[in-house]
Amino acid sequence: MTHDIHPLLDTQDGVALGQYVRTGEVSSTQLVEAVIERLERVEPHLNAVVERLYDTARERSRQPVVAGQPFAGVPTLIKDLFSPLEGALMTQGSRALDAVRAPFDDELVSRLRRAGCVPLGTTASPEFGTSYTTESSLHGATRNPWDPERSAGGSSGGAAALVAARVVPFAHGNDGGGSLRVPASCCGVFGFKPSRGLMPSGPLVGEGWGGMAISHAITLSVRDSAALLDATAGADLGAPYAAPITPMSYRAATERDPGALRIGLIEGPTLAPEAAAVARQSAALCESLGHRVEPVTLPLDWETFYHRCFDIIGPSTRETLDSLGEMRGSPIDEQLLEPRTRVMLRERGDLDATRYIAAIHYMHGLGRRMAALMEQFDVLLSPTLARQPPRIGELDAFDERRSLAEIIGDFHGYCPFTALFNATGQPAMSLPLYWTDTGLPLGTHVAGRFGEESRLFSLAAQLERAQPWAGRIPPIHAGMSAAPDLQAG
Repeated sequence: MTHDIHPLLDTQDGVALGQYVRTGEVSSTQLVEAVIERLERVEPHLNAVVERLYDTARERSRQPVVAGQPFAGVPTLIKDLFSPLEGALMTQGSRALDAVRAPFDDELVSRLRRAGCVPLGTTASPEFGTSYTTESSLHGATRNPWDPERSAGGSSGGAAALVAARVVPFAHGNDGGGSLRVPASCCGVFGFKPSRGLMPSGPLVGEGWGGMAISHAITLSVRDSAALLDATAGADLGAPYAAPITPMSYRAATERDPGALRIGLIEGPTLAPEAAAVARQSAALCESLGHRVEPVTLPLDWETFYHRCFDIIGPSTRETLDSLGEMRGSPIDEQLLEPRTRVMLRERGDLDATRYIAAIHYMHGLGRRMAALMEQFDVLLSPTLARQPPRIGELDAFDERRSLAEIIGDFHGYCPFTALFNATGQPAMSLPLYWTDTGLPLGTHVAGRFGEESRLFSLAAQLERAQPWAGRIPPIHAGMSAAPDLQAG
């Protein structure tokens, strides 16, 4: 039996596609060719891809299927940011880097390959991932499939745009302050950040941004995210620390009722009316499912927290540039860097060690305070963002005359909640439960206790069943037969 590939890609998630390949109903080569066609259809409208690696994908698709691979022959893409994909360019979104190609796979990429995934290329990121919008002078702006005048979010914006446009069922990304969840919110898909130490980060680094950064994926279905975590979670060789892995598979958790949960509704920074509506409606949906929701005030001063984050990110970025310069044998020309990066390096790139360590200690103390708070709640709920997706250029209008404080104000006035859970190491997710009156998605953010991914997946699957989102398809999508008739929102 054979299938028309495009309807399958329109309607099936990665787990289902892998099953079709394992049973021989479709081939990986058919999937790869169909996804290439879909990608080429939408890419002129989205600008989400850094490099196409079609020949290597075709070669891999011809290899025999290995028994037990959950994503046998399923095409995907890898984010071009601190995640080497053998043979691919490593631009990190920066004009300052030479055209260096990765000589090996990142450990997470290796695990995705062993799970059967077929990388087709790499996706766009802003320079060094330090922006909530995927815009760079090197690659330009990645556009939102719901409205191309708006941002796809950042820093995994390329991944989110392609999943939302139904090119692939899932795509790799990483998250140091919201970089999986923010673009998932902007594009109307599911973004999940695991607990600190749950995912491999080698062989290049032991931890990113003092443990705040971690990799996983953006997906359309909750099931795919859970199955991907089953296939990739766990410390790699020589990791400095590791999060606990549940004895139950994460995919199995999606089939289990979460029970009646105690949900804390976060009160905090000012929200636009559409974001306040996300909080109200999501809380009401949870209550209708038998959960108890009550308001909670978080134990931190937000402004102090954001500045402490950049006491870590600034020196980490300086070290990254120094290491990249050593690897290529010549210093990085900082005049080629984005203005945002130069401001960050000017103000925080050369902090003394005492201040950096103080920031690390602050984050550790905050993690302990949040762990104590989580004794009272199973999960914490908020909007993912404070307002709808921004217009292209709105979060990227920086020059060197601006201060880091102004940049922090712009970024975290727009995205107030996500970075907290990178700092505390807690798992967190953005679910596409709400669309604005203008037809733009705005995600619901839910965070759990450290190491309790299973509970989040159980709740996410329950919410997905109660309020499905897979049928909501943006104007720019892989099934369109011609250029979309778009009207900017």
